[in-house]
Amino acid sequence: MTANSDEIKTETDMGATHCQRVRHSLALKRRFIMVQQAPAPGPQQRYDLDANDESLPLLQDLMQRHGDTCRVTSISGGHDSVVIHGTDDIRHVLLGNRGNYVKGLALDRVRVLLGNGLMASEGEFWARQRRMVQPAFQTQVIRGFSPLMQQANADLIDRWTAQAERGEPINLTHDLSELALNIVLRALFSTDFERLIDADGASPFDLLTRETRRDLAFAAKFRSLTHVVRAMIESRRTEQRVEMDLLSTLMGARDKDSGEAMPERALVDEIMTLIVAGHETTASTLNWTWYLLSQNPDVEARLHAAIAEARPAQANEPPAECAYVEQVLQESMRLYPAGWLLSRRALGDDQLGGFHVAAGTEVFICPYLLHRHEAHWDRPEAFDPERFAPAAVEARDRFAYLPFSAGPRFCIGTTFSMAEMTMHLSMVAQRFQLRYAGSAPPQAEFQINLRTRQDVHMRLVAR
Repeated sequence: MTANSDEIKTETDMGATHCQRVRHSLALKRRFIMVQQAPAPGPQQRYDLDANDESLPLLQDLMQRHGDTCRVTSISGGHDSVVIHGTDDIRHVLLGNRGNYVKGLALDRVRVLLGNGLMASEGEFWARQRRMVQPAFQTQVIRGFSPLMQQANADLIDRWTAQAERGEPINLTHDLSELALNIVLRALFSTDFERLIDADGASPFDLLTRETRRDLAFAAKFRSLTHVVRAMIESRRTEQRVEMDLLSTLMGARDKDSGEAMPERALVDEIMTLIVAGHETTASTLNWTWYLLSQNPDVEARLHAAIAEARPAQANEPPAECAYVEQVLQESMRLYPAGWLLSRRALGDDQLGGFHVAAGTEVFICPYLLHRHEAHWDRPEAFDPERFAPAAVEARDRFAYLPFSAGPRFCIGTTFSMAEMTMHLSMVAQRFQLRYAGSAPPQAEFQINLRTRQDVHMRLVAR
């Protein structure tokens, strides 16, 4: 009897324990579901985030108060925005679940300026265009533009030498903008660009260096230049002329499935996109790089030593490949990424940072803050190119550094831009030290691109 009672008691206890476990499991599941369906924490006040100067201090404050995932409700009453800084979430949006995300808030403004080129297009059209444009930016093609880049920098060095001899400071911002624009236009149009200069006495695309605002008025002026590009295309078709430049490469591109060329409108939009994207980000990065070098003499001395070790050729010729030159540029882009704010729009519901993200949510990724995140960067405000030594890069989460974005929409012109910037830095650093002529540090302007608010002026010291 006792034994049977103990057995019954034991079975009863076991049953109770099992029920408790089931109830606990169900409670955990309900809690998990509630957490997964709950929105991320965020401020009570409403804000409209955008790529502008007002958004950066807000983003900094939100990150400090709410961490790596923060919800922001729109003033206009539209969908919430979510700001993410965690690399797992960034990887998820840009790569792992990329099919659920399209370009976000800035898309309409970009399309007004650039049409439906790679920066603005989406879906199958984007994928088709990307496949057709990609061969124009293969490494062996970019190497073919090295003489052009070299000559443009040699001409700049000659002008700067004359100014140095007269004791005149240089307008670094303006000169670098002209240099980058000149290189991309010659890479695109080659002999047609020369004809344009000869016929008009100047390039109509110079408005990119003359005007700094990027508003609707500027967009209208820039889009009016599509007639110039169309005329070049028509001239080449009529003459059956093929040049060794990007325009002819894109004109000759064929879709791998249909065998068809790009429609003319798509071709023009890609050209206009390359002009802007291939000019402004490169010029801005070099502008910040020279300023940072002027403020960090130890890094500057290390750069000069590295270039000397590469055994440069004669004056105005680039040295052999120098890894430290690239490290300097990479560190400059860490501190001042031209594309300082990225946005995506969720097509369907998702989870980010353990929180529910509804379809239609604007998702913001801020490389400027990500590149200063203490989880990934020691002394984040310091200018230290050693962060990009091979071992350091290997040890770091690759989604902690996004100067050219990541995933399938990784900037197609990265190789061209890096070749252009390393050529410039290597050639000029052989000849000059640049000393900042301002009385206060340059202010950063946070708009579509991160630029200096005022032109940077430098004094040249011959080496």
